[in-house]
Amino acid sequence: MMSILTALLVAAEGEGPASPFEVEFGLFFWTWLVFIALFFTLKRFAWPAIVRQTEERERKIANQLEEADRLNAEAREALEEHKRLLAGAREEATQLVNEAKVVAEREREALLDRTRKEQEDLLERAKREIGAERERAVTELRKEAVELSLAAAARLIETNLDDDRNRRLVEEFLSSLGQRR
Repeated sequence: MMSILTALLVAAEGEGPASPFEVEFGLFFWTWLVFIALFFTLKRFAWPAIVRQTEERERKIANQLEEADRLNAEAREALEEHKRLLAGAREEATQLVNEAKVVAEREREALLDRTRKEQEDLLERAKREIGAERERAVTELRKEAVELSLAAAARLIETNLDDDRNRRLVEEFLSSLGQRR
C-alpha cells in the first residue's frame, strides 16, 4: 500500500528526488500518516487476535510441559517400581536356587544312606550265607571224618562193631574237639 501511495505522489509531482539522501517533506508526511493509520488499524483489529493466539499457544505449551513433567515423573516411578520388582525377582531366584541346592543335598544324603544300608544288608547276608556254607562244610567234613575214622578203626581192630554205636562215639569225640578250640 505504501508503494502505491509513494508512486502516486511521485507521479503527481512529476519528478523524483535527485539523490537517495535527499528528504522530501511531502513524502515524509504521507509515509508517516499511512504508517500511523496502519498501526492503529492493526492495533485495533489484528493485534488482539495475535495476542490471543500467542497466549493460547503459550497456555498450550505450558500444558504440554506440565503433561511432559507428569509423564516423566510417572516414568521415573515406573522405572523405580521395575527396579524394585527386578531386585525382588533376583532375590527370589537366588532363594529358589539355594533351596534347590539344599533339597538336592538332602536327596543326595538320603541316596547315600540308602546305598550304605543296602551294602551293609548285602554284606550281612553274604556273611550269613558264608557262615551257613561253612557250617555245612564242617558238618560234611565231620561226617567224612567219622566215616574215615570208623573205617580206620575197623581195620585196626579187625572186628566189626555196631556202626551206629561207633558213629556216636566218634561224633561225640569230634564234638568235644570242636568245643576245645
